[in-house]
Amino acid sequence: MKKLTTTIRRGLHGQLHVPGDKSISHRSIIFGAISSGVTEVNNFLPSEDCLTTIQAFRDMGVVIERSSDHVRVHGTPNGLKLPRHPLNMGNSGTTTRLLLGLLSGQQFTTELFGDASLSRRPMRRVTEPLSQAGARFQVGEKGTLPITVFGQRNLKTLNYRLPVASAQVKSALILAALQTCGESTIIEKLQTRDHTERMLRAFGGEIYQHGRTIQVMGKPQLTGQNVTVPGDMSSAAFFLTAAALLPGSEVTLKNVGLNPTRTGFLDVLKRMGASVDVLNEKKQVEPSGDLRVRHAHLKAIHLSQEEIPSVIDELPLVALLATQAKGTTTITGAEELRVKETDRIAVVAEELTKLGARIEELPDGLIIHGQTALNPQMSDRVDTHGDHRIGMMLAVAALLCDNSLYLENEAAINISYPGFFDDLKQLCEEGTAER
Repeated sequence: MKKLTTTIRRGLHGQLHVPGDKSISHRSIIFGAISSGVTEVNNFLPSEDCLTTIQAFRDMGVVIERSSDHVRVHGTPNGLKLPRHPLNMGNSGTTTRLLLGLLSGQQFTTELFGDASLSRRPMRRVTEPLSQAGARFQVGEKGTLPITVFGQRNLKTLNYRLPVASAQVKSALILAALQTCGESTIIEKLQTRDHTERMLRAFGGEIYQHGRTIQVMGKPQLTGQNVTVPGDMSSAAFFLTAAALLPGSEVTLKNVGLNPTRTGFLDVLKRMGASVDVLNEKKQVEPSGDLRVRHAHLKAIHLSQEEIPSVIDELPLVALLATQAKGTTTITGAEELRVKETDRIAVVAEELTKLGARIEELPDGLIIHGQTALNPQMSDRVDTHGDHRIGMMLAVAALLCDNSLYLENEAAINISYPGFFDDLKQLCEEGTAER
């Protein structure tokens, strides 16, 4: 149990480099592993989830060297090797879903398993469309892990319209399509983050996009690349939120990824009235720049289904912001939150209610009544429920409280941001220093 920092009277101050983007870190390992030559990855995120991806590929014969946040991947373009034991996915939904697509066209059979939380997450949304390409799986009755993948030599091209907006499902289908002879077509329900498409193109693949229609050419000749991972927008979002909420704050976050499919949270902040500036923007495969945020008075907004994919990971923070905004905020069309590491709709409502927030749970979202003072009510304990993003959101919420607050199951935060509390402490100490 961790005692959380509370009562920051002068706000947060300083500059910070947030860790590398988790989604891009995962994909750099995957594409490096199936390309010819060596891939060098800089600013890799050494979180538990990303290390799970590294270990899975090592288990399949890929030589991967890592020193802190630098990784060297020696590609195996002729195919992965049969692992000697089932592959442990830990808590990583990204590793699991993307590997289901990649392994469906390999030349061996293997089993994937995960921890208790991951083993509750739905996987048929991946295995069912892959089955249309001739992939074969053995899936439990509930459609969850463990799953056995029977690799197939001759996958068929895909022509599939996604019923859910999911970058993980889309990426799994793209990885399967790469192993077919011909052109596959994937149509998104709503546009989702496009890190897979950008990275595939950079490694030499042929992939084209027209609106929400994606065309993928099979059997590409991929070549290892030098990849510099920008800072993770989803990690930056916690400090953007804290600085926007705490009077007197001014924080600059350096070299944060500004992929247009990931900047929905910046749009939400600006709509709510936050003071956010983009500085030193760099145009590259994955654009990046510095973000400067200052405290501002916030107002309520409405978020609907079309906006959800670009802000899906940050919705717990939107709920926290809404507790302090003027008016009532509604979030709808976000049923995908029910099948994350936890049921984030239920857990956000439960944990923020412990602090006095006025929140109503909807089947697909939340109603949050604003301008509510936060302080522990019946107990000084809040809980991550094993969900890293819930834990970090609660650590930000604690900054608004006058009374002591303790976080249970704080180790879950290591899944995506092992140094989170150190970075938060740095900005808090800058804020409490004499100015």
